[in-house]
Amino acid sequence: MKLNTASETLSFLREQEERLAVFYEDLAQRFPEHADTFKAFAQENRKYNKQIQMAYQSVITDAIEGCYAFDLESEDYELDTTLAEGADLAQAVAKALELEERIIAAYSKGAEQSGSLMADVPRNFKIVVRKRNARLAKLRELA
Repeated sequence: MKLNTASETLSFLREQEERLAVFYEDLAQRFPEHADTFKAFAQENRKYNKQIQMAYQSVITDAIEGCYAFDLESEDYELDTTLAEGADLAQAVAKALELEERIIAAYSKGAEQSGSLMADVPRNFKIVVRKRNARLAKLRELA
């Protein structure tokens, strides 16, 4: 599905963030020795959702929602959070890294595309990317 408007794009990203939060909650149950880390990741995902939504609501009006700030294909960034039942920690971390890189790509492309039309939303996208890049390092330490 083509994502063109801010509303479409943010709704898609919120859905992906929630999927990833549920994925990390599942990892917390599967790997109790790392539960605190995975639960913290899930909380951060939900915090990112709120952060982006607040930035969006603070700058968007019905008058400018009609503009097309994005040109993203949802299929390129959709997260498949399925993890095999017997996956070990290394496999789970590899899957998490794959998912993080995909959502980072979505935020990065979204920030690039919307930068000239909106200020707060792409700025917050970049903040999320920076924080997620730090998360990549934490995930790599677990493997």
